[in-house]
Amino acid sequence: MPLSSIQPERYEELLSEKVATVTELFEGLSIPEPAVYPSVETGFRMRAEFRVWHEGADVNYVMFRPGQPKDPVVVTHFPIAHDAIQQMMPLLLGALKADPELRRKLFQVEFLSTLAGQALITLIYHRRLDELWEAQAVSLQDEFEINFPGLSIVGRSRKQKIILGRNWVEEKLCIAGETFSYRQYEQSFTQPNAQVNQHMIEWACDKAHALDGDLLELYCGNGNFTLPLSRHFSNVIATELSKVSVRAARENIEANSIDNIQIIRLSAEEVTQAMNRQREFRRLAELNKPLDEYDLRTVFVDPPRAGLDDKTVSMVSGFEQILYISCNPHTLVENLAVLDSTHRISHLAMFDQFPYTGHMECGVLLQRR
Repeated sequence: MPLSSIQPERYEELLSEKVATVTELFEGLSIPEPAVYPSVETGFRMRAEFRVWHEGADVNYVMFRPGQPKDPVVVTHFPIAHDAIQQMMPLLLGALKADPELRRKLFQVEFLSTLAGQALITLIYHRRLDELWEAQAVSLQDEFEINFPGLSIVGRSRKQKIILGRNWVEEKLCIAGETFSYRQYEQSFTQPNAQVNQHMIEWACDKAHALDGDLLELYCGNGNFTLPLSRHFSNVIATELSKVSVRAARENIEANSIDNIQIIRLSAEEVTQAMNRQREFRRLAELNKPLDEYDLRTVFVDPPRAGLDDKTVSMVSGFEQILYISCNPHTLVENLAVLDSTHRISHLAMFDQFPYTGHMECGVLLQRR
């Protein structure tokens, strides 16, 4: 996203244009009027990453335009980043310029922050990190502690990771009056716009409130939707392939004292094979009872940009209700065109996770015809 695209004074106008563009994609499908959830205009990104550009002893944060990898654009101000990140950026840059050891062969900087007030900085290098680097990084952490209590720093290079503090931050999200805590690991996927993420979860929970039975969830990540949705179903079977995300999800379930969720490490393809009784998976033995004995009437999916593959679409079409969160309206519409023969779209929502871009997050509730 070019920095010139960030125009807070035009936010409402740009959002309206994006909503109209995305709505056109649903032409040919019967859809209700979409509910639209805007973002705050600035300070909404909870994570940010920048390449580090070296000019002699000087360093700067830079970004690159598509197709121009050798033409860096210096970033001196990043208004869409969370306030904590905006505060850390110049302080870290000043420290790097003053410390040859910390900046030597530094390739990339990543910031991660939370609404709960925690933050983490990852420094990525093209060299091996030694005791001298660690000593300087500890001094940097102590310096930042004044303004950012509990800040963690992670140093990375090839096959090496040094953790000063923790390699995760804790987020707290208030969903329908209840607070859920989430452990978010460094370099793992988390929703970038925390406030819009809260709207997404509340929307999904509101639609799930009238449903019953058990829930199957695909692509559960760290339990972002899983934890609050568990309040609306008797049992939840949540699946995820990433080992880090599965670990985080299990830790988050325990931290929130939830007892009706079971996390199984399976891909969407494997879940489809299990549901279609094409394969048996030993990991399913972790369930409290055989898969066939669950009352699975609703499926929740939040797939990557590629959407659901054909076999998974066929599998989910067997559920009474499908709650679908999509980060790519184009692949969502492709999936809906197939599901339209078995399900009707009863609710549609649009969430502006990425202001000033063409990206729109969508939510759909489909119910069997």
